[in-house]
Amino acid sequence: MQNTAEDISNAASGHKANLSNPNTSEASKAHSKEVLDQMPDQPFYGKEEQNVSKNPNQVAGGLKAAINNDDVPQSGKDKAQEKLDNM
Repeated sequence: MQNTAEDISNAASGHKANLSNPNTSEASKAHSKEVLDQMPDQPFYGKEEQNVSKNPNQVAGGLKAAINNDDVPQSGKDKAQEKLDNM
């Protein structure tokens, strides 16, 4: 494990899954809780990674796809259209 943000997030996900799994032992759950308690409180994917500039053409394409997707509720389509209009 390289301890990147992704590695830490994956480990946390595994421990959280263990806590909610009815088939794991109480000792295993106690260990997972202990590990999670020792992890930092801040999000594993920091602001540095969220500020990566996005390709506006890809963002627009995703919004247009959401608008035309029958599985997206109307409220989601309206939000996507609003974001597209503000680009």
